[in-house]
Amino acid sequence: MNIEKIVLNEERNVTLTAYIQETEGRFDYIEKRPGMLIIPGGGYQYCSEREADPPAMAFLKAGFQVFILQYSIGKDAAWPNPLNNYEAAMELIQSKEGEWKVYKDKIAVLGFSAGGHLAACGATMAEHRPAAAVLGYAVTLGDMVKNCEETAPDVVSAVDRHTCPCFVFATRDDSVVPIENSLEFVTALAKNGVSFETHIYAYGPHGFSTGDTSVQYKDSHLCSRAPRWTEDSIAWLRDVLGDFGEKTMTAPVCPKHVTGDYDDYLSLECTLGYLRHCEKAAPVMEPFLKWLEENRQQVADHIGPAAGEITRREGIEGFWLMTDKRTLREILGNTDLSLEEQESLRKGLEKIENCP
Repeated sequence: MNIEKIVLNEERNVTLTAYIQETEGRFDYIEKRPGMLIIPGGGYQYCSEREADPPAMAFLKAGFQVFILQYSIGKDAAWPNPLNNYEAAMELIQSKEGEWKVYKDKIAVLGFSAGGHLAACGATMAEHRPAAAVLGYAVTLGDMVKNCEETAPDVVSAVDRHTCPCFVFATRDDSVVPIENSLEFVTALAKNGVSFETHIYAYGPHGFSTGDTSVQYKDSHLCSRAPRWTEDSIAWLRDVLGDFGEKTMTAPVCPKHVTGDYDDYLSLECTLGYLRHCEKAAPVMEPFLKWLEENRQQVADHIGPAAGEITRREGIEGFWLMTDKRTLREILGNTDLSLEEQESLRKGLEKIENCP
């Protein structure tokens, strides 16, 4: 493994430390690796060593190329200095994809506390956005982050459908960064259809890093399950980014959005309700919707007893109630339409740009 330390801003002591693992050779099936950019916390007053190398080791073990950002702090933390540091780091990593053997489209970010705020800003408002974000007891609310740096922005209001998938973890009784920071952030993700996974542990102190006794006092009243966030987030990242394959990465199994309603183009992954009310989809959908109304009872019965009974009792409104939240692909799976007819729908929809 090669370790490099790059100065991004000498005046503000902004650095990027790169931990670059070998590829090819004895790793003959690996040409490149996914990347993880780690942003330690510290209230924008310092960068915590406990949230730098210790988590880096976990992601190195999982096969990532790992980078640690020492960003602008203290008197230099005025916005947008920290975000500019993030942008410079991410741009550098992407520009060195060949030298550092990293997939430029599979670089995630991990941030803790105030570093979690910066990581979340990267996920919501940066030019060089990560492919995924892991946020540990992160500050996201504007009134809270101003206690650390008064010029720093609210993150929750910046969440939109372009926000990357997020893994969020925290403890219920965190007395430094209240749990509302995590809850309101994931609520915003849900409203915008962004894929996420969240773990709120029953109890534990702020700043527990990996939760291992090498970084956290054994008697610090930390939930025994909290240290599992490392293995859980790594498994989640493999779902979102893909896993190691033969000289490539496997296809992700977890999409960026919970349905196609939030994607750039319409598809069979959009919900029926969304497509029913989408004017741009009408030319493609109208013949199918007419057929669906005429055959609603057959389709509802195929979906299941509850859908069948409610459709029988409530008519078309009951049918929409039981089907609008399902994807068109799922609905088609409960019809006897031919594969050719289904393929025609797919091709027609995928030509239509989405404007959610």
